[in-house]
This record gives sequence, C-alpha cells and structure tokens, in this order.
Amino acid sequence: MLNKTQLKNVRTAAILTNAYVAGTTLTDCGAYNQLTLRINFTKGNLTDAQIKVEYSEDGTNWTQETFDSVSGGVNTLSAGVLKLSATGAYTEHINFIADQIKISAIGTDDVTSSSLKIDAILSIAS
Repeated sequence: MLNKTQLKNVRTAAILTNAYVAGTTLTDCGAYNQLTLRINFTKGNLTDAQIKVEYSEDGTNWTQETFDSVSGGVNTLSAGVLKLSATGAYTEHINFIADQIKISAIGTDDVTSSSLKIDAILSIAS
C-alpha cells in the first residue's frame, strides 16, 4: 500500500548520447523508501540504452545501485545497470535508503532516432 507519493520528471524525452548524462537529481528523498521508474524508450538505431541509479547523503559522494549473483555459496556484487534493448514502456521498482538520487542514461552505438524519457515516483511502501 502506498501511503505517500511524489512524481518527478527526471529526464524529458530526448535523444540519447554515447556518454552517461545525469537527469535531474532527486533531493529530499529521506522520507521515502521506494523508487519507481517509469521509462519510455524508443530504440531507433541503438544497440541498447543503459540506465544507472546512484545514491548520496551529501550530493558529493555517490554509490551506484548494486546487483548480486549467488553461485557456489559466493555472493558477487556488481555495479547495476538497467539495459533496455527494445522500444517500449518500462516500470522498475527499487527499494532504497538515501537523501539524494541521481539517474543517468547512455545510448550504445548509433543514437539516431532514439529517445528516452524517465519519470520517478518516490513513495513509502509498507
């Protein structure tokens, strides 16, 4: 159940670049614990688009969302990247604890005719 929500545009629809570009940094996130990304992606000539989510308490020192993989009793962490390889509308839910959130995107290969829009919903999930 969502008790409190806040919708913010992180990135207006625009062509991607071959370098990570950060969208609008979300601030004052400490009252929330759930981030939902609503992503609208047009692939165009790209191989894929990649999105990374980073967290900070002070706006200077950032840590990237991590993903883990367990094999043979070993839990391996890696810097997490959301990879989109087909045109579509996507939703991603992420639990977090942080005061600030930065969401960046990059296009791989030929960026012609590509587009990416990202909205973020901050909420309290119980």
